[in-house]
Amino acid sequence: MSKLLILYTGGTIGMAPTPAGLAPLPGYLPAQLQRLARDGVSWDVVEYPQLIDSSAITLADWQKLVADLAAAYDRYDGFVVIHGTDTMAYTASVLAFALENLAKPVIVTGSQLPLGHPRSDGWGNLADAIEAACQPDLHEVAIAFNRLLLRGCRARKVDAASFAGFDSPNAAPLARFGIQAAWDKAQWRRGSGAFRAVAPQPARIRSGLLLPGSMAAEFGQWLAADTPQAAILLSYGNGNAPADAALLDGVRQASARGCVVVNLTQCVHGAVEVGAYAASQPLAQAGAVAGADMTPEAANAKLLYLLAQGLDVAAVRAAVARDLRGELSVH
Repeated sequence: MSKLLILYTGGTIGMAPTPAGLAPLPGYLPAQLQRLARDGVSWDVVEYPQLIDSSAITLADWQKLVADLAAAYDRYDGFVVIHGTDTMAYTASVLAFALENLAKPVIVTGSQLPLGHPRSDGWGNLADAIEAACQPDLHEVAIAFNRLLLRGCRARKVDAASFAGFDSPNAAPLARFGIQAAWDKAQWRRGSGAFRAVAPQPARIRSGLLLPGSMAAEFGQWLAADTPQAAILLSYGNGNAPADAALLDGVRQASARGCVVVNLTQCVHGAVEVGAYAASQPLAQAGAVAGADMTPEAANAKLLYLLAQGLDVAAVRAAVARDLRGELSVH
């Protein structure tokens, strides 16, 4: 018998039409979940008092979610977090890092259409999430969506116009749901050590998307003038950027002041590989850390996790480049 805790935070899945458009309807989704009842599984449902559209997610919401999961950890066999799709990959990544030495499944899900819609994808997503949350060997945060189970810190929202809303571009799914569930257990991570929760704390993390033209210089000037704790730079291809003096000087100055500058690629598939092209080397020489094939969502969550622990800058930089939760490919 599996006992699950289902945390309902909001999102399209439990919305209903209002004069202003779709909006969360308190009490609706917990009642609907009874349609998915089956032998061998029981659950408790906690509906958050303030159901939110996930585009409004805040650090405080993540802190509450981490605290609630940690407080209930010993009492349940698995967990389902019902969430809006817009920032689902961000939340799944935050949970993947915050829940350290996880030894139970935490499955995040939602839908593109509300449960009340005649073609809603929510029913299948919920059923798959509950199925995954009953797997005792799954020691991961994962997203169940459109008949796929994706590692949470690998997933991205890739489509707002179809049911195939999520993918993990640089990692295979953990499972595929057909008439039978096909579990790819060879990929599953195993918890080791004592579970603990490391809630994200306020941190100055900024990001910049390189655009052809003056953007490189402006990003460097901004880094030099207003240095944050960490910065995510979305560069081209395999981590390439123009050898712009202002960009490189800004990265150099910010790094010297303790800013952790992470170089990610704008490409959906592929990775930052220092040395693959000459154009990728100046950023690394200026102090930027290559983020390999991490998603921006995972990089943000990883930085929040590392900065919350009071590590020195060298330790944070080293950890950014190291695989901690399956968030990057090790070659």
